[in-house]
Formats: sequence, structure tokens, C-alpha cells
Amino acid sequence: MKKNYFKDLEKFVDNSYQSNLCFPDEKLIFNAFKLTPFNSVKVVLIGQDPYHQVNQAEGLCFSVSPNTTIPPSLRNIFKEINDDLNFDIPFNGSLKGWASQGVLLLNTVLTVTENSPESHKNRGWELFTDTIIKYISKKRNNIVFLLWGNYSIKKEKIIDTSKHLILKSGHPSPLSANKGKWFGNKHFSKTNIYLKEHNIEPINWRVF
Repeated sequence: MKKNYFKDLEKFVDNSYQSNLCFPDEKLIFNAFKLTPFNSVKVVLIGQDPYHQVNQAEGLCFSVSPNTTIPPSLRNIFKEINDDLNFDIPFNGSLKGWASQGVLLLNTVLTVTENSPESHKNRGWELFTDTIIKYISKKRNNIVFLLWGNYSIKKEKIIDTSKHLILKSGHPSPLSANKGKWFGNKHFSKTNIYLKEHNIEPINWRVF
């Protein structure tokens, strides 16, 4: 955070939040790291950038604030969990319960301007989050990395595949999922099988 690129990023983010409505709320920008400390990470789920409409983003990829309409991609995630693990599809889209169990819900870009997806990309966030992914890969063992969609799959090259499990599939967005690239990947049961094989407490994927 003391590096020049990050100082430039901070200025950009500060200016953006002062001049526009941006998400998530400033106090939630680093929420993923607060809820899933380094030593508790079991799974890394890599997203792109936050939801860009009011009352959605809470600093966790794919997750939305409670009492918010569940977006299509997250609904497809819940459908896959229902098919994979036979859990009921929830009415609540907050994934804080996953984060508290060790699922790092990491967007590669941590801020966005209202109604402007990808508006904060190429400003330095990617360098910051890539460094975090590399650090987890280097310093930890037997982490499950969930890479959904081409954007996330590109991160495979910075992960040590010899000591971690990488599960790849299409993105859960309707466009990809309806082409047969998402449904049936069974990533949730596969994750838990791997964790159990390495004597790591599995994730309860049920959302309440």
C-alpha cells in the first residue's frame, strides 16, 4: 500500500467516491479480507468487479446485501448448489456465511461507479489483488481456487497448481450458463472432497 501505484489508486478511488456514487460503501471495500483472514483461507473464489447498483455490493464477490433481489449469476450459483448438494435455493443472497468459514470472496477490482461496470479497472486494483493471489498460492497449501469464466481462468498462471486444486468452468451468468458451461460442474462437492482428503474442515455451502 506504500507503493506509488497504490497511492495513485487511492487518489483515483477517493476522487471517484467524492464525485460519484460508488460501490461498495467505503467501509466495505476490504470486507473480504476482514471476514476471511489470511490464516483461515481454505477456498479462493475470484470474481471481477462489484455490483454497480444501490444496495447490492457488500465487498464480497457474487454476494449481495440481505433483503436485496438475488442477481441472475448468484441465482445460478444457488441452482448448481441445489443440484450438487440438494440444498434449498435461499431467499437471501449474502455470502458472509461462506466468508466466515474460509471462502475468500475476492473481486479482482474492488470498487465501481454506479451503473458503470468495469469503470474502475486498469487503475491498479488488479495488481493489488494479483499480488494477494500469488501470496496465498506461495505461502499456503491445499487451497481450492474456483475460477469461473474466462476472466478468472486467466489467473491460473499465477497459482502453483502443484500444491493447490483449481476448479474451472464457465461463468454462472445466464449467457454462459445457458450454453452448458456452468451447470453440472459440481464444484461445491468437489471442493469439500478435496478439503476432507487434506484433513481440512469442509465448507457448509448452505445459505441462510
